[in-house]
Amino acid sequence: MSPVFPMLTVLSMFYYMCLRRRARTATRGEMNSRRAIESNTRALPINVEIVQYAKEVLDFSSHYGSENSMSYTMWNLAGIPNVYPSSGDFTQTAVFRTYGTWWDHCPSARLPFQRTPPTFCSQDYVELAFEEPVYPTAVQILETYHPGAVVRILACSANPYSQNPPAEVRLKEADLIPLVFLVVGTPDEIPVGGAGRWEILWSEAPTKVNGPQARQFTPCIKQINFPTNLIRLEVNSSLLDYYTELDAVVLHGVKERPVLSLKTAMIDMNDIDEDEDEEKYGCGMDTLNKQFSIVTLREWPTNGYFDKLPYELIQLILSHLTVPDLCRLAQTCKLLYQHCCDPLQYIHLSLQPYWARINDTSLEYLQSRCTLIQWLNLSWTGNRGAISVSGFSRFLKVCGSELVRLELSCGHFLNETCLEVITEMCPNLQELNLSSCDKIPPQAFNHIAKVGNLKRLILYRTKVEQTALLSILNFCSELQHLSLGSCVMIEDYDLIASMMGAKCKKLRSLDLWRCKNITESGIAELASGCQLLEELDLGWCPTLQSSTGCFTNLARKLPNLQKLFLTANRSVCDTDIEELAANCTHLRQLDILGTRMVSPASLRKLLESCKDLSLLDVSFCSQIDNRVVLELNANFPNVFIKKSFTQ
Repeated sequence: MSPVFPMLTVLSMFYYMCLRRRARTATRGEMNSRRAIESNTRALPINVEIVQYAKEVLDFSSHYGSENSMSYTMWNLAGIPNVYPSSGDFTQTAVFRTYGTWWDHCPSARLPFQRTPPTFCSQDYVELAFEEPVYPTAVQILETYHPGAVVRILACSANPYSQNPPAEVRLKEADLIPLVFLVVGTPDEIPVGGAGRWEILWSEAPTKVNGPQARQFTPCIKQINFPTNLIRLEVNSSLLDYYTELDAVVLHGVKERPVLSLKTAMIDMNDIDEDEDEEKYGCGMDTLNKQFSIVTLREWPTNGYFDKLPYELIQLILSHLTVPDLCRLAQTCKLLYQHCCDPLQYIHLSLQPYWARINDTSLEYLQSRCTLIQWLNLSWTGNRGAISVSGFSRFLKVCGSELVRLELSCGHFLNETCLEVITEMCPNLQELNLSSCDKIPPQAFNHIAKVGNLKRLILYRTKVEQTALLSILNFCSELQHLSLGSCVMIEDYDLIASMMGAKCKKLRSLDLWRCKNITESGIAELASGCQLLEELDLGWCPTLQSSTGCFTNLARKLPNLQKLFLTANRSVCDTDIEELAANCTHLRQLDILGTRMVSPASLRKLLESCKDLSLLDVSFCSQIDNRVVLELNANFPNVFIKKSFTQ
């Protein structure tokens, strides 16, 4: 018999399966709609489009504003526009913490993880809830200043206002992700535990937008097969000249699933169940997993010419692959399976690009491969129950002994038990990032004091309290980089600064962004004890007054300063700038936004003395008008002088 006929038989069988499954699973409304199309005997019902603004901001990675006000915070994205169509710098908008590449070129910059897929370039995110779940037809983003940061828009099948799990993830959750978690499914369809399924509506690499003017950004989105009222925006600000500002997000959609056109295939593969037909024909996930197992791979007789290559050379070649590519390659032959599972391939592992796919099963599957892991990035992962405390703890108990760097930014599953496990299972830990982990209770941070080798600790937007922080500073004397930005539960920053000056002699960078109560006394203790400081962020610290001599003292005691942010301190004056020019000649970045006391003459002295200066922010400095900025730009072309505006 010709080999064509068995193939036709298989295809016919599959087509019959799909039709039968479709008929069984289709809702009464879908069948009626289809009959209407086929018979042409009655008109389709009108599916009215719903237009709605975000009801609530559920989660975000960072913002420029404080935790106790609305100015420049992500919470401004809820509701109707405050600013649009006006352009410029307005406090009523949502602003992320960074822009450009300036934070990548300062002493606190961290080395990037390798193997990050080129399709993932997100740096920040915000998640928005809407009142009504709809099938999206459009998403409009009102950008009022320096647009172009949004690089990805996603929708989730989970309803944040409902206690019931989404219907499409009530299936065999455990079967969806054993490291086929990166192999099965298209890049746009991302299954994840009880948290619902995330699907990419639109994605694009960062692009440079000409001009800072406001715009209504409405990308062409793909249709999805589930209703949603949970939208996530991911941004990359690396190409922006200044902070991007978002005013509102509008979701357009319909309540009923749009009917497929006659030209479209009537079978939706997402509606095919995973029950008896899979068991009958052997095409289920369990069968796939068996195919990927080493037992099956042993039956393969040859590995081609790879047998002749040195082991180290193959390892070097594979080191250039992303994690999903490693998983796919592991399915090809026994030899490459062994190479792809070698723990040496997982010394540095970033799972952040796959945040929506990671759950307990994923971590369990990875355990045997990560016994030698030193750098681990789990930022953004595990939220809404995808990773449990027990699952995270089991993973660290197996894989934590060699960990040096652990990134857990926005890990809302973390609690006191998790921190306790980290300190017990990771004795070699030197870098810990808990940025925006705002669900960790205040007392839990006491455990960090047990990690005596810490060199970098990021506690931005956490609930760390004073007693725990004092304990950390007392026992972690090796600290070189410390971020305490927007830590609102610290009562006495002067006491904290005094402890830093006494215990943290190796400190190179310190972020005190928006600390509310540090005074000249704390600054004096800090400057006297931490004279290796190269980076200091005192932005939006209202209790510091130039008249006390605190900034002059800083300039004289910290000659190695490369970055100094004095953002929104109205008291900074010419004397402070002249002291910086005389003593801090290595200065590269300076932010004095909002001062009224600095003249063009002192800025010229600064620019002439600090040859390495590359960033100078003089926004809202009343004595520095646009004419002065143009003149300084002409005389010092290597310095980016930022001057914000309001239209």
